[in-house]
Amino acid sequence: MNLPLGYAYSATYAGIRQVEKDDLALIVSGLPANAAAVFTQNRVQAAPVVLSRRHLKLSKGLVGAVVINAGNANCATRTGAAVALATCKAAAKLLRLTVPQVLPASTGVIGVELDPRKIIDALPRLIAGLGSDRFDAAAHAILTTDLVSKTAFAEVKLRRATVRIAGMTKGSGMIHPQMATTLGFVMTDADIPVAPLRKMLGRTVERSYNRLSVDGDTSTNDTLLLLANGASGIRPDPKEMRKVEEAIAGVMESLAQAIARDGEGASKLITIVVSGAPSDSGAARIARAIANSPLVKTAVAGSDPNWGRILSAAGNSGVAFDPAKTDISMQNVVVCRAGLAAPFSEPELKARLDAPECEIRVTVRGKGKGSARFWTCDFTEGYIRINASYRT
Repeated sequence: MNLPLGYAYSATYAGIRQVEKDDLALIVSGLPANAAAVFTQNRVQAAPVVLSRRHLKLSKGLVGAVVINAGNANCATRTGAAVALATCKAAAKLLRLTVPQVLPASTGVIGVELDPRKIIDALPRLIAGLGSDRFDAAAHAILTTDLVSKTAFAEVKLRRATVRIAGMTKGSGMIHPQMATTLGFVMTDADIPVAPLRKMLGRTVERSYNRLSVDGDTSTNDTLLLLANGASGIRPDPKEMRKVEEAIAGVMESLAQAIARDGEGASKLITIVVSGAPSDSGAARIARAIANSPLVKTAVAGSDPNWGRILSAAGNSGVAFDPAKTDISMQNVVVCRAGLAAPFSEPELKARLDAPECEIRVTVRGKGKGSARFWTCDFTEGYIRINASYRT
């Protein structure tokens, strides 16, 4: 794991969580990094989301530090805006940055007041603990109901040197992306100006985080941030920029898959592949409808090859397609051909569906060229258990 140059990380326990484990993380770029971000489209937006949007505009896309807390969403509270701003002001003073160059991010319970002193009092020791080798500590501190931390890395060999990419994310429940999902932070040491960085993020999020769902709920705090600090000294040429973008997309796809794999109560990762739709966006809508179907997700949990639920969910997507030209396969076994049952061994397929990963393919035969890949997970009793007692 070769981390991008020029970044430092830290984590500490600030007393925000009810249990004593790190709940405050910090990412710092030695020189303020060019930044691009996407945020939740939920009409209810947490104070850190609102302030981060404003700060990115005021700083013209320069970010020197990101302060992330877990255990409290700082959303739908009387003091949310004041807490987010106080956090940024305190961090900016200690790090000698302008206030707009600090972004806040929060995750946790909605509607509970957050005491700003817990964060502000912890900042000195958080900053004192900064190190380029504390990436994993920061990645672990941002988790909530996650069972594992989620990280991904890549290196891109360019003509003059190698640039590096690293990403960390959190998310297990309340996952249904609209522009972003959960909290995600991707760093590179390539020199990429703000304008192309924004376009790059728009394209890569569409094929990664926007192809992910756990339970169909879009969070109030969703934030995905892409930083490029140029510490490698390398600005990729146009052809190399495509290579860098592909590597960033790969990192983000890995992070999205990790979220689906670790969905609350999940026992299986489900990959849905749709082809032959009228357009790529249409294929994505079909895949999303299948991914969000509780009937499909519970069938997979029970290793039940109930392809009728898949076809029905596709038909509820709002996308025009001909069911009589539609084939469905599960675990590479054709279960539906031309909209009708295909012969297959149910015991054999049921055994294949017991695997920790399930692939569902929907193919519409005809002139359509649209395709999409989507990730989700199964629904088990564990999801209900976790969310029935989340606040307590």
